[in-house]
Order: sequence, then structure tokens, then C-alpha cells
Amino acid sequence: MTSIGILGAGRVGANLAGRLAAAGHHVILGRRSPKERAAAPTEDIDPRISFSDQRTTTRTADIVINATPGDSALERLTDLRTELAGKILIDVSNATRGADGLPGDLCYPGTSLAEQLQAALPDTRVVKTLNTMLFMVMTAPEILATPPTVYVSGNDEHAKKTVTGLLGDLGWQPAWIEDLGDITTARATEAMILVVPHILRRHGFEPFAVSLAR
Repeated sequence: MTSIGILGAGRVGANLAGRLAAAGHHVILGRRSPKERAAAPTEDIDPRISFSDQRTTTRTADIVINATPGDSALERLTDLRTELAGKILIDVSNATRGADGLPGDLCYPGTSLAEQLQAALPDTRVVKTLNTMLFMVMTAPEILATPPTVYVSGNDEHAKKTVTGLLGDLGWQPAWIEDLGDITTARATEAMILVVPHILRRHGFEPFAVSLAR
């Protein structure tokens, strides 16, 4: 059992928390303030999920998942540099400037949020993944008619292996996991978000993933 801290109690964070807790991990859901509520009703939350502020969550967890808004994540996580030192940080966010409530232009064109995080947090092993799909597919990839792809980017091979194991706990089969290489490859998957608003306008929030067909 691993202690996993999830920063962000919205739909993404609450969804990941429920599936990881069901897989046997102790999950701490980190809120920005004590008054912030999880997206899922409290009475439906797995008893293995606890709640705390984000700094305490980061300090006490073995692995940290960033499920906070990508456009403000760099400043927020840089402020947690001491707490994140020596840990794996899994970044599942996309840094865009919103337009009409949908993803807009990239905040870091020519690079990526994941690269910016790794540069700002040199003592942390950043791994980018799960940012190329709607949130419900993150924890239930089997709901799609076509086998989906989840991409993994990061400099540390051991960290990526650990994250791959967690992806398995979320229901991802080994054949669906694509290791792209070092953290610079995250700029490719983060750029995939540019297709998402067009899909959402045409099809609404029907589950999908931007996948690799072979």
C-alpha cells in the first residue's frame, strides 16, 4: 500500500482518489482550504480517503498527484518545493488559457508545464500522464469501444515504472501504456489538448481519449 496525496478535490482529483483507494492505497485528498469540498459527496467517499490542506498532504504522502488547474499549477507547486523534495510528482493537468469554459491556448507554447515543473523542482521526479482524455476515462479506460492510449513522460525511469504500476491499478493494460521518453516529450501530449475543445463542442462530454492506433 502506498500513501498517495492528490492536490485538487475537483472531478479529476475525487475520481482518482476513489479508484486508487479501491485499489488498496491510502489516499489523502488535498484541498486549498478547509472549506473546499470534494466533487463527490462526502458520504460516498471511501473510508481510506482522508482530507487535509495541500501543504500537509504533500508533506505526508509518498507520491503526489497534481490535479489542480494547470494555468496556476507552476506557482502553486513551486511553493511546495520543500515538501515535494525526493518525491514523485504525477502531473495530470493541462496548462491552457480558458475560452468559453473550454480549454484554450497553451500557457507554455514551445515547452510544457511538466518541463517547467521539473526545472522549478529539481529534487522532485516529475512524471506526466493521463492528460489526454476526459476525467472519467482516467479511471475506467475499459469504457471506450477502442483500446485507448495513456502516455508517460519523465526523466527518471524508476519513477515512470512506479507510475506505470499505478496506471495498472486504475485499469490501464500494459499494451495501452506508451512511454514516450524524457520530460521534454510532455510538450507533445500537452499540445494534444488543442483538439479537445473542438471535440467537446461537437460531441459534449462523451468519454474519449486521444489515442495511438496501430
